[in-house]
Amino acid sequence: MANNLQELLDESSSTVELLRNSQLGAFIYPVVPAEFTNWRREVVAWRRTAVLFDQTHHMVNLFVSGPDALRLLTDTGINSTAKFPVDSAKQFIPVSPEGGVIGDGILFRLAEEEFVFCGRAPVANWLTFRGSSGYNVDIHRDERSPSRPYGKAVHRDLWRFQIQGPAAWEVIEKVNGGPVEQIPFFRMGRLNVAGQQVRTLRHGMAGAPGLELWGPYETYEKTREAILEAGREFGLEAAGARAYSCNTLESGWIPSPLPAVYTSEELRPYREWLGADSYEAVNALAGSYVSGEITDYYLNPWELGYGPFVKFDHDFVGRDALEAVDPEAQRRKVTLAWNQADVAKLLGSPVDPQGPGYQFFDLPNANYGSSNFDTVVDAEGNQVGLSLFTGYSANERAALSLATVDPYVPLGAEVQVIWGEPGGGSRKPTVQPHEQFAVRAVVSPAPYSAPARENYKPGWRTSMR
Repeated sequence: MANNLQELLDESSSTVELLRNSQLGAFIYPVVPAEFTNWRREVVAWRRTAVLFDQTHHMVNLFVSGPDALRLLTDTGINSTAKFPVDSAKQFIPVSPEGGVIGDGILFRLAEEEFVFCGRAPVANWLTFRGSSGYNVDIHRDERSPSRPYGKAVHRDLWRFQIQGPAAWEVIEKVNGGPVEQIPFFRMGRLNVAGQQVRTLRHGMAGAPGLELWGPYETYEKTREAILEAGREFGLEAAGARAYSCNTLESGWIPSPLPAVYTSEELRPYREWLGADSYEAVNALAGSYVSGEITDYYLNPWELGYGPFVKFDHDFVGRDALEAVDPEAQRRKVTLAWNQADVAKLLGSPVDPQGPGYQFFDLPNANYGSSNFDTVVDAEGNQVGLSLFTGYSANERAALSLATVDPYVPLGAEVQVIWGEPGGGSRKPTVQPHEQFAVRAVVSPAPYSAPARENYKPGWRTSMR
């Protein structure tokens, strides 16, 4: 039996088939209820009033401190740290020696030698491994909650909430008991809530001013209740896991690239360090795009819209590979707006006993793996991109997917997304035998939401390159 990721890969004839047939299923947002009212009402609230997002359970908090903490982060990420003041944050992106994105998340600078990374496991794993050798740092992991706790007690170091939406600031000031300065985007401040002062990050996931705030898990219940009570008069809704999962469709963030760690010989020690049950080992690869080479699933920063973050003012893992890339020749991030009639046919398939059976399109999050890759073709059937995250926006009343397409494909072009896997589907538990279906879609901006495009500070979310 394999003891680590490398042994698992050595035992498998194909990394692609190993991950395509993973038994993990789709990514789960744990512990937080699926809905508090209904997910449509909760989604509409972040556009019309305000929502309380509960981010406490689905991400790793990785605390990095010590004299070499900044050096570790500088050596690992594509981001420049030449300007990284205390009480600020960055969208942190590391790549492999081959230049493929490993993952991303938010990196907070809490003090001169104290940081916390918040995001999915691949980046936390990579930082933990690199920090264990050659750096004078202390690393503490606050692991994400179990996907299926089965009634067992769950504990985190921190709770983490966001208050978002056009009425968010009114809620925030009522919670605080007075005015709160609207500090610049991705800068940190403090807020009084439920008798405690907590740290905050100026954020804007819903395209309007809002805050992310966090504090000790022991105060989770009283903090949440205080926010909900303060927000009652402003129409604040608690957002469940189903609503939260589709916010990214409107805001333009692609959350689940395949970690590009499976092939580089330089990363063999890392793969030997990663467990046979690690995220990287059991990650479920899904969708109509099937290649025999796992490297064909790697995505570089420009393909995901992270080009503005690539700074060659420092040495970092993967720098040589990225310096060899021509940014203008790379695919770019877009939104695909799916054809209404085709979506209706897809959704109607389960109740048509005489018609073909298509891969089930769940609402509002239609992804059936952790890393999703659907082929995008033009009118002649030529592949022109990859659809990477799919679902439904109750605000836009549209099925949407976030994609990366060839640079010559213009906004407004009609393409097709091939929905469903070839050959009747893989052995993933989220898949039943089905036929593929070519869904028409229009290449559209990312972010798709007009409020997000108009209100976000210019940067990676609004960049089409």
